[in-house]
This record gives sequence, structure tokens and C-alpha cells, in this order.
Amino acid sequence: MSFFTKIFGGKSAEKGPTTGEAIQKLRETEDMLIKKQDFLEKKIELEIVNAKKNAAKNKRAAIQALKRKKRYEKQLQQIDGTLSTIEMQREALEGANTNTAVLTTMKNAADALKEAHKHMDVDQVHDMMDDIAEQQDVAREISDAISNPVAFGQDVDEDELEKELEELEQEALEDELIKVGPSTDELPDVPQAEVVKPRPAKKVDVDDELKELESWAS
Repeated sequence: MSFFTKIFGGKSAEKGPTTGEAIQKLRETEDMLIKKQDFLEKKIELEIVNAKKNAAKNKRAAIQALKRKKRYEKQLQQIDGTLSTIEMQREALEGANTNTAVLTTMKNAADALKEAHKHMDVDQVHDMMDDIAEQQDVAREISDAISNPVAFGQDVDEDELEKELEELEQEALEDELIKVGPSTDELPDVPQAEVVKPRPAKKVDVDDELKELESWAS
């Protein structure tokens, strides 16, 4: 028996309650036991009052009240243990119910995925991807061919073009030399004011200096 058959049901003689039904039953039992606890706690309080009231004047009645209190306390302890067991069982069922819902969702998703892939063949998918790649290569080649400029005049002699370029450069150089030569319009104007000649420096009399030197030495 497969895992999903165990989870989602297979052939069985009897069909038990669902997890939801079991959880509901446990909750109802918990509520009943909690009410029983409240009843016993009230009975214990009442027996304590009776024991206190008869402690001095009716000792036998007081002892009987205490015995009943002990029985009620024992029953209360048993209910506490039962509630703990029921609570753990309910939590386990709630976890199983959650797991069942999750597994059901996962199984439905797996079935849907299987149905989606039913009409797909892996080889056909690979062939389709190869066709797409081939068409992309063709489109790329077409784009490259369109983007390359069309070459005209490939039969022109390169040496002839070089010679023509040198002639143009020579003509341009001669034009520049003609422009560099001075013209009459560019010569500076002759000054109209009278030119004053600088006075020559005063000539020093050598004889006078010699005479002054001799008089200073004597």
C-alpha cells in the first residue's frame, strides 16, 4: 500500500471517524470533565464547611465529611489526569488534521503538474528550443548584414588617390605662403612729429683729470 493510499484512504472493512469528528468529540468530553471539576470543587468546599461546623459538637459527622472530601479530591485528581491525556490526544489529532490538509494540497498540486506535463514531450521541447536558437542566429546574421555599409568604388586606384592628395597639400601650402607676405596696407605709418635727436654725452677732459690727480698727490 502506497504512502498516499494510507493517508487518503484505501480499501478497509470499516470507516472510522474523520480527524475533525474525533477532535470535536474530544472537545465535548473536555467540556464535560471541566464541569465535573467545578462540581467536585464545590462539594469539597461544602464538606470542609461541614467538618468545621461539627468538629466540636459532632466529631463523627465531621470525620465523615472529611472522608467525603478525600473521595472528591481523589476524583478531582483523576479528572485532571484524564483532561491532560485528552488535551494531548486532541493536539495530536489537530496536528494530523493540519498535515492531512497540507498533504492533500501537495497531492492536488502534483496531479495538476502531471496533467500539465501529460501533453509535453521532452524531445519535442528540445527540438523547439533548437529551432528557436537557429532562428535567432538567422536574425542576428540578417541584422549584421543590414548594419554593414554597402561598399561602392572598390576599384579606385589607391596610388592615384595618394598623388592627388599630395597635390592638394602642395596647393594649400602655396596659398599659406602667399598670405604670409607683407602688404603695403600692413606697413606702419611714418610719424609726423619732429624727431628730436639725443644730445651727445659731455666729453670728459683727460688733461684736467690728470692735473687734478697731480695736485692731490703733491
